[in-house]
Amino acid sequence: MRTTKIEWTDRTWNPVTGCTKLSTGCVHCYAEIMAHRLKAMGVDKYENGFTLTLHEDVLDEPLKWKRSHTVFVCSMADLFHDNVPFDFIDKVMDTIRQTKHHRYQILTKRASRMAEYFSQTDVPKNVWLGVTVESPTELVRIDSLRGLQATIRFLSCEPLIEDLGTLDLTDIDWVIVGGESGVKARPMKPEWVRSILQQSEEQGAAFFFKQWGTWGSDGVKRNKKANGKVLDGQIIQMMPQLAMS
Repeated sequence: MRTTKIEWTDRTWNPVTGCTKLSTGCVHCYAEIMAHRLKAMGVDKYENGFTLTLHEDVLDEPLKWKRSHTVFVCSMADLFHDNVPFDFIDKVMDTIRQTKHHRYQILTKRASRMAEYFSQTDVPKNVWLGVTVESPTELVRIDSLRGLQATIRFLSCEPLIEDLGTLDLTDIDWVIVGGESGVKARPMKPEWVRSILQQSEEQGAAFFFKQWGTWGSDGVKRNKKANGKVLDGQIIQMMPQLAMS
């Protein structure tokens, strides 16, 4: 059963909440806005707002899910934030290794710290690793990801706020693209998306177009649902080829 509105996953698991801004894609962070909203609603888990918080009490949550799920880990945080100790990440990985019937998607902007962690331990077979690449400045993150022995390696180009130019997608299985949402959203140009689509097709990476966001392909600002997820008359939401044992 889907319990999240994120199109490319069906569950979220947040043993860590909160973060700090790192790059240009963080400026209008959706998780920060949501965390403050949940705090205002009196949700206990978010009593610290968007201050980074470790939640030992939910580490065993996926063990209770008997059906197989695709699980986005830390949708409200960055698991590889500098203030998340490696021994806590070990506990997250222990749960992942105990629940081989789930697929776990871990996305980070802190690619070098993720690479440091996995230089000391194997990536679990049921883990997909990804990095956020929202502008050319962040292309270096792809190299940190490329060197890791993950079942699936993916890029999240969301919010895409600049033309990424030429991409080396060697050993990258999946590319997700989406525009920014919210009252202060920055527009995403169609030619940026088409360029990533073309390069994904040429280099054999699956392409998933998530949404236009607040700004449509016509450059008009409106409700993100009204702008939809159609690119040049098509909905292109490919998933990577699964090669999990």
